[in-house]
Amino acid sequence: MILSLTIVGSETASDNDTDNGYVKIKDGDAESILAWFLGLIGIIVLVVLIKFVRRFSKEEIEKAINYGHTKVRLGSGSAGQVYQGILPSRQLVAVKHVYKTAMSGSFLREVEGLSKIRHSNLVSLLGFCDEGGEQYLVYEYCSNGNLAQNLLRSDSVLSWDQRVKILRDCALVLRFLHFHPDGCIVHRDIKLTNILLTENMEPKLSDFGLARVFNMEESKVFTDVRGTIGYMDPEYMTNARLTSASDIYSFGIVALQILSGRKVIELNIAARDTLTRKAKDVQIKKRPLDDFMDPRLKGEVNLRDFVSILDIAVLCVASSSRVPQTDSSPHLIVIGDGLANE
Repeated sequence: MILSLTIVGSETASDNDTDNGYVKIKDGDAESILAWFLGLIGIIVLVVLIKFVRRFSKEEIEKAINYGHTKVRLGSGSAGQVYQGILPSRQLVAVKHVYKTAMSGSFLREVEGLSKIRHSNLVSLLGFCDEGGEQYLVYEYCSNGNLAQNLLRSDSVLSWDQRVKILRDCALVLRFLHFHPDGCIVHRDIKLTNILLTENMEPKLSDFGLARVFNMEESKVFTDVRGTIGYMDPEYMTNARLTSASDIYSFGIVALQILSGRKVIELNIAARDTLTRKAKDVQIKKRPLDDFMDPRLKGEVNLRDFVSILDIAVLCVASSSRVPQTDSSPHLIVIGDGLANE
């Protein structure tokens, strides 16, 4: 039923109050109805949030990950183990069992962060459990695992078009985070294993346990430098001052890996420096392009796009984030089928 309302000021009610099929009400009544309507909207919004991010009991979690009387482990990280789970609705999910020794606050940051932000290239948080000293996070299931697993697969090779799309979508989600209305969201742990792939090879950025929010022009100094060796911005490692440029640096390393096919397990600090140095040599033509191209692609690339992406990646991993531009760090945007620097 649709109720059409018109405000008639201090007019007294009369037989004309129902003229032309409209119900006429006074100012005070209109304010009451508006307040009621806004309250209803608030309840609807709350219901929607509960629908998308629900609280699970420990019993529900244990049933989900122990279906078939066995646990299927999808992976592990510094914060916890990730298992495949099935909800009573038969929906497949990924369940992270957070280590009790995990860094303080990472669980709450992930719950609060992922429950407030939505993007097609962010992994969706479906629910959580905090009961009996145990903490679990329930995510949407990404059937193709992470980007590291796909980049290094022996039975198949990511095509050039797939690689470009993954990089483009990751650039878009980073721009979304860095320019979020609530403040610049710095992920702090961009790497191949934190980029999940759906059945259709759509990338989903995951793991917000280290994320921080502050103003775009702001930087913060932390007593503990967190991240993954090989992907961490040298400026951040040196002075512990975090900015959005730290994510851009990590993204640049990911881009160089996707272009070259380098294994993530080899990417310690020395390997990272070798990778960036080699990329710079290719960019200034001290080395041939083939020296940096993943040989498994067998030359089936768009050379113009390859060079453009290499140029951007080298800019992302520059020794200093202080570049002449309007903002404090490079931001990635999409132009055509490639990436460019804003």
